[in-house]
Amino acid sequence: MAEHESDGALLERLRRGDEAAFEELFVRHYATVYRVLYGLTGRREAAEDAAQETFLILYQRPPASHQPLRPWLCRVALNIARNALRSERRDAARVERAAQAPTAADPSEAAERAEERERVRAALATLPQRQAHLLILRHAGLSYAEVAAALDLAPGSIGTLLARAERAFAEVYARHLSAGRAEQSPGKRVQP
Repeated sequence: MAEHESDGALLERLRRGDEAAFEELFVRHYATVYRVLYGLTGRREAAEDAAQETFLILYQRPPASHQPLRPWLCRVALNIARNALRSERRDAARVERAAQAPTAADPSEAAERAEERERVRAALATLPQRQAHLLILRHAGLSYAEVAAALDLAPGSIGTLLARAERAFAEVYARHLSAGRAEQSPGKRVQP
C-alpha cells in the first residue's frame, strides 16, 4: 500500500478486490465524511452509522472511474443521512404523540451548546435543501470544486451560491435567535 497513491489508483485496486486499498481509502476519507454527516445530523452515533453505511456502499459499489471520490462519498453520505433523518422524524413524531411527556430544561453549559446546535440545525432545515447542503459541505472542509461535484453544480457558481446561502442562513438564524429570546423574556410569562 503506497502512502501517496492516488484515490483513482486505490479505487482501481478496490475494484479488483484489494481490501488494503479499501482500508487506505477509509482512513483517508472517513474524517471528511463524518464531518459532513455530523453537520447534517448533529449526533455522533447517527453520523458514525451513516459513515459506516457510506463506506459499505463504497466497498460494494465503488464509483465510476471518471467520478472524483471525495465528492461522490459526500453525495452518498448526504443521501443516506437525509433518508435516516426522514425516518427518524417519522419515528419521533409517533413517539411524541404516544408519550407527550414534558422535558426539563438543563441550565448547564452543555445544554446551552446543545440549544445552539439545535438552533443552527433548525435554521438549516428552513433553508432550501441546496443551500443547506452547500453550507454543510463547505463547513466540512470541501473545496469549491468538491462541493460543486458533490451537488452536481457548476464549479464557477459555488462562490456566489455559498454567499447567498450564508446570507439566507444569517437571516433565518437571527429570526430563530430572536424568537428564542422572546420566548424566554419575562414579559411573555402567562399568569396562572
